[in-house]
Amino acid sequence: MTNTPSQTSGVQMLEVSPELAGQRIDNFLRTQLKGVPKTLIYRILRKGEVRVNKGRIKPEYKLQAGDMVRVPPLRLPERDEPVPLAQGLLERLEAAIVFEDKALIVLNKPAGIAVHGGSGLSFGVIEALRQLRPDAKELELVHRLDRDTSGLLMVAKKRSMLRHLHLQLRGDGVDKRYMALVRGRWDTSKKQVNAPLLKNTLRSGERMVEVTDEGKDALTLFRVLRRFGDFATLVEAKPVTGRTHQIRVHARHAGHSIAGDSKYGDEEFSAVIRDLGGKRLFLHAYALRVPLPDGGELSLEAPVDDVWARTLERLGE
Repeated sequence: MTNTPSQTSGVQMLEVSPELAGQRIDNFLRTQLKGVPKTLIYRILRKGEVRVNKGRIKPEYKLQAGDMVRVPPLRLPERDEPVPLAQGLLERLEAAIVFEDKALIVLNKPAGIAVHGGSGLSFGVIEALRQLRPDAKELELVHRLDRDTSGLLMVAKKRSMLRHLHLQLRGDGVDKRYMALVRGRWDTSKKQVNAPLLKNTLRSGERMVEVTDEGKDALTLFRVLRRFGDFATLVEAKPVTGRTHQIRVHARHAGHSIAGDSKYGDEEFSAVIRDLGGKRLFLHAYALRVPLPDGGELSLEAPVDDVWARTLERLGE
């Protein structure tokens, strides 16, 4: 190692052990070269600087037992250099996992992180989890949460668990409950919103959902958790059907839009909440009860983040 401002590693020769045979070279290098940014690994693969048995290979090359992999000298970031954003996200998501066994991961997804890449985002929760759990080859999202919604998100590690949970979701086996901070005084007697929803895609590619008779049946159960005078109410929402943006649109339809909802919200109300420090959508999937294949039941609750907690504290004052 030279002690220049940025450390450079020497040439490395890595031998492929039998249990790693069949792995793609890019995945192999990501686990072997700890601390090396993924972008750098793909760059050296793309430029043909990684050799296997002295020959050039493609990033999708599958390794054989006994292969000799030559890794060129790499410039590594200094200890005090900022860690790439992806690493920060990986650490946040690792810390957000509230339950994990051999078949299932449940995490308390932070607000502002998409569940998967696309629409201009290079990656979301599922891509990050595939990096964090390279051995779990069958990782799949069980359901979705909007990017700005926080809370409990299930990710199956096995196909059998994915199938089981999809069956439960299609029936009424899964009990999911959300908390939402809404505008105005929600009447205690208003216990449900039953209004059909239709999904439209605008020219910009943005999805908007509206209440209309042509839509699909949609039912959400609501109950009041806490009041903040006549200004705002904290409600619990239990979606009986699972339509896109269902709780957000049903809350607005009831005359009580959710704080921080840039799509279906009330800008005036959201601005007051923002001034109290509430720079987020106030929708959080806080409770989950789900039957497991072995006959048991998983019951979880996820706390809200500091932004949410502090905003409600100030609102209460």
